[in-house]
Amino acid sequence: MKTPTLHRRDFNLGLAAVAGAAALPGLALAQAGQPVEGSHYLRLPQALASSGGKIEVLEFFLYTCPVCLAFDPQVTAWSKQLPADVSFRRVHVGVGAMHKLHQRLMFALETLGQLENLHGAVFKALHVDRVDLSSEKAITAQAVRWGLDAGKFSAAFNSFSAQARLAQSAKLAADYKADGVPALGIGGRFMTSPAMAGASAPTPQARGQMTLAVTDHLIRLVRGKA
Repeated sequence: MKTPTLHRRDFNLGLAAVAGAAALPGLALAQAGQPVEGSHYLRLPQALASSGGKIEVLEFFLYTCPVCLAFDPQVTAWSKQLPADVSFRRVHVGVGAMHKLHQRLMFALETLGQLENLHGAVFKALHVDRVDLSSEKAITAQAVRWGLDAGKFSAAFNSFSAQARLAQSAKLAADYKADGVPALGIGGRFMTSPAMAGASAPTPQARGQMTLAVTDHLIRLVRGKA
């Protein structure tokens, strides 16, 4: 089931529901009806250069992260309902050697035009089926089980482009100061996350909903309409 995008009224109602269930450190937000800078989102010290003429939303995540797994259906559904002036893409961050392998897995799937089809399957393989994806050999074997050609997958996995994008992803994460996942960077100006926007929410789903509501608000700020 898709989670609908929350607009400002929904955001306020969500806060009221949370306030009835638990004490809200951000109670002022429920009263004012606006996300609070420094509490529910951060403004980057220096705006980043934009490209493509759209407001870009980046999701920083790890395939091994259980919170990213819980958030993924919500952000996926949300991303499919974005207006024409907003784009969305995922950035797998690289913390250690295995995470860098998973970055290259994502790049390979993207190169082969299979990321949209198999993004959820990677989460399932790791968290549900407990598949070992800790080596190139194991990852390639799983790619074959997904129906991909081993030679083509290996070429994409080890391409110069995949290597270059490791550095690009690291730079994006550093520029946005993304020191935790999942997190969303908005328009080169703002950062939010379930740990910030939904810190007081009682369930992972509520945290995800509030995060996307804050993201919608930040998109409006980038547009200059909020």
